Amino acid sequence: MRLSLVVCTFCRPKAVARLTKALEDVLHGPDEIVIVDSSPDERTEEALKACKLPLRYYRVGEEHRGLTRQRNFGAAISTGEIIAFFDDDIVPDQRFFVELRSCWGRHPEAVGIGGYIVGEEWKRRTRATEGRAWFVWNDMARREPLRWVARKWLRLASDLPPGYVPPEGHGRSIGCYPPDGNDYQVEFLMGGVSSWRSDAARQVGFSTFFEGYGLYEDMDFCLRAGKLGRLYLCTRAQVQHLHDPAGRPKWFRYGMMVVRNGWYVWRRRWPQPALKARVKWWLTTWLLIVIRATNGRDGFLESLGRVAGAVWVLTSPPKLRPVFEGDSDDAGGRLSRGAPAA
Repeated sequence: MRLSLVVCTFCRPKAVARLTKALEDVLHGPDEIVIVDSSPDERTEEALKACKLPLRYYRVGEEHRGLTRQRNFGAAISTGEIIAFFDDDIVPDQRFFVELRSCWGRHPEAVGIGGYIVGEEWKRRTRATEGRAWFVWNDMARREPLRWVARKWLRLASDLPPGYVPPEGHGRSIGCYPPDGNDYQVEFLMGGVSSWRSDAARQVGFSTFFEGYGLYEDMDFCLRAGKLGRLYLCTRAQVQHLHDPAGRPKWFRYGMMVVRNGWYVWRRRWPQPALKARVKWWLTTWLLIVIRATNGRDGFLESLGRVAGAVWVLTSPPKLRPVFEGDSDDAGGRLSRGAPAA
C-alpha cells in the first residue's frame, strides 16, 4: 500500500522544519512527502533544505492559496493509494505510520482513517470521577472544560458519542475518546491528522467555501466522504499538535468563522432540523460566546467576532445543499455509534 503525505503550510517555516525532522525518525513512514506552500516569501523553502528526506516541494500562487485549495492541489498530484494530510504543526509518534497502515489493514471497507492527538489527561474511572465535572468513557475519565459543565447543567449537551454531529449541532470532538488502543467508527475526523483513499479524496474534494485558514472544512469533507464508506479513528496512531500561532487569523475574524462555518456544517448535516434542535443550537452558540468572553483580551475579541458571525448567519445565511438526502441517519449503519470497531 503506497502512502503519500501531504503537508499544507503558510508562513510557518519553523513548524514545517520541526515536522520534517520528526518524519526522519518515524518507522515505515510515507512513500512520498508533498509540501504545498502558499507563503509569500522563501523562508519555508529555505528551512526545508536541511531535511534529509526526499520531498516534493511546491510553492503555489493565489489560485491555490488557502487550506482547502492547497489540500486539493496536493491530493491531485500525489501518487499513493492512500493520501494522508498533516497540519504543519503536527509531530507524529515514531510508530504513527506503522499503526495507521495496520488500521487500514483491519478495515479494508474504510474510506478514511484518522490519527489521535494526545494531550488530555485521562484517569481510571472511580466514584470521584462521577458527575458533571467529568466525561466518562468506559472505564476512563477526564475533566470537562467549563463549556461542557455549563451545557450539562443547562441540558444542552448531546448524548451522542464523540465524532458525530447531533441534530442540535455542537457535538463532541473525536479527542474525547481515550487513547485506549481501540478503533472507533465515527462521522468526522480531524483533517490535520487524517488519511483517505486517494480516489475518494479526489472525488470528494475540500470545499472552497472555507476560505483561507479553513475551520470546519474537515468536518464538511468527512460528511461527504462518509457517503462513500466508513470512517474510523485509530487511537494507536498518535501525534502531538503543537499549535503554532503564525499564519492564524485575527481573533475577531476567527470568532466570525467559528459561528458562520459551524452553522454551515451543522445545516449541511441536518438541513431541516426540528424547532427544538434549532433553539438548542442557538442557545449553545450564545452560551459559548459568553464563556469565551471571560477568557482575557483574546477571548473577548473572539467573542465579539462570534457575535458578528451570529448576526451574519441570521441576516444573510450561507447558501447550502444537504449532504444526506432522504435518510437523516449517519452513513455507517451496521456498527453501533461510538462502539469500538471489531
